[in-house]
Amino acid sequence: MASSTQPDTGALADEIAAQSSLLNDLRKQQADPALVEDAKKKLGDLKRSLALQQNANPGAKDSKKKERILLKTAKGTRDYGPGEMFCREHIERIVKDCFTTYGGSQLDTPVFERKEVLAGKYGEDAKLIFDLMDQGGEQLALRYDHTVPLARYLAMNGAITAQNKLWQVGKVYRRDNPVMSKGRMREFSQADFDIAGAWDTMIPDAEVISVVCSILSRLDVGEFTIKMNHRKILDGIFEVCGVPADKIRPISSAVDKLDKMSWADVKKEMTEEKGLDPAAADKIGEYVKHKGGPELLDILKADQALMANANAKVGVDEMVILFTYLKSFDVLSLISFDLSLARGLDYYTGIIYEAIVEASAPPGFKSANAFASSSTTTSTSNTAPPAAQQPPKKKAAKKAASPDEEEEIDESQVGVGSIAAGGRYDNLVGMFTAAAAGEGKKAPGLPCVGVSIGLDRIFALVWPKWAERGMRSKETMAYVMAAGDGLLAERVELVRELREAGIKTDFLFKAKPKLPAQFAAGEKDEVPFAIILGGDELKEGLVTVKEQKWEFVDGKKVKVASNDKGTKVKRAELIEWLKATSTFQDWSSGKLIA
Repeated sequence: MASSTQPDTGALADEIAAQSSLLNDLRKQQADPALVEDAKKKLGDLKRSLALQQNANPGAKDSKKKERILLKTAKGTRDYGPGEMFCREHIERIVKDCFTTYGGSQLDTPVFERKEVLAGKYGEDAKLIFDLMDQGGEQLALRYDHTVPLARYLAMNGAITAQNKLWQVGKVYRRDNPVMSKGRMREFSQADFDIAGAWDTMIPDAEVISVVCSILSRLDVGEFTIKMNHRKILDGIFEVCGVPADKIRPISSAVDKLDKMSWADVKKEMTEEKGLDPAAADKIGEYVKHKGGPELLDILKADQALMANANAKVGVDEMVILFTYLKSFDVLSLISFDLSLARGLDYYTGIIYEAIVEASAPPGFKSANAFASSSTTTSTSNTAPPAAQQPPKKKAAKKAASPDEEEEIDESQVGVGSIAAGGRYDNLVGMFTAAAAGEGKKAPGLPCVGVSIGLDRIFALVWPKWAERGMRSKETMAYVMAAGDGLLAERVELVRELREAGIKTDFLFKAKPKLPAQFAAGEKDEVPFAIILGGDELKEGLVTVKEQKWEFVDGKKVKVASNDKGTKVKRAELIEWLKATSTFQDWSSGKLIA
């Protein structure tokens, strides 16, 4: 039996929940930072107390009552209710429709992989891989993305000379510090579109970028930009600036943070944390501040030192070809050629890109000001940006009291991040085939290019607009009711006919329900068509159809009042009548209100 002096874990859990709520309230109210820090410290103390108690008595049982469990999802995960899932399904349908429109075939891979398959593919992000315990002699890990499993699949199936367009939609996992409100989680959904095979230069690359533009144009994410760069140009810049070969990938990861950190902070990371010569960092700063369109290629071509570098020359030549194709796809206006884009993953070999929206950057951070504090910038037009535009100060990481405790993140200071990203990875499949063939043996590779679309980040942008506009949470189009006697058999027969005809239909599970209760049930789901059966009308072969609509009044969604008693429709013609209505034909938008 637990000691009488042992604290009640249930009470501790209640205190933790209350303290978490208090901390969130203080942040929303922008309270004094000292109060926020005190609240965070107390929350951390409570969590440690609970963990110590649970570890000290893992099997302790109270003879009087069972221990209460803390009902919550695991960190970095969440549940989605019916309304949210309807929005997510809407997003997913558009994504899948575009994938198939572009000729893609669907693929599905396991949610976990052998750990050796994932190891060595993600650079500094390898620490975010979710390891699993030994499973019957296999060291496993949850998949980090869809790209590496795809490459493993292609290598396993001997598709070395194949030319494929493949897509996947599913959950991936990263042991990162989550920011739930921005769609940055430990379990999240990604949709990938990849083109494998040896094709003419840059045609598949342009096709993938066109896919992304098509999808984001159809989704309600607002204005977006496709930031683009080329790994060979970037590597050439690093080589010309004097970056040692073993530091190119770490320095690339640092440069990639310029979308959320100032140049001064990025330079500090390159020099103080990663050991780069400050003079080399200053040279890099002169290059990576450039962004624009095809005209930026002229600036790079005029740089004799850069054009003397073999990597940079290949990259620039390929970008010239790519811009020609993007013009034909009519997406040039959505492209920003940005030399600061680096993409931290190790497997990219050519073009790289990511899609961003206004909410991608941290609040108050303007990418134009990333170089405001740089010693390499001489611009005087924005040397002292207003406080609202200053990038948030980089907070020192709080030392964890225990290995399992992680730093709390202030969600108000974090952006959504890129909503889609990808690039060319020509060596990844060959890496697997070579590893499988054994040391010293030659193995063929397979060029690939693809994109990953962050469905949860898109949901974080789309859902508030759906909720604001009153979008539907169900697809039910008709609700069958009875006036007077229950007419249960007649209701069920009509429901069956409507469902078989492709009209989503429901009814109340009561033998003799009252009409007001049936209307209330249909209105709860905002069903547009109430179909009312009456004994006399049925004898005449008729039903009554009443169309219902909703509107916003003072910020609340209410049913539109109407004196319309409904329309008499021949029972035999009901299906055709419903399908001919504008409400039914416009259903694809999922909208609840006219």
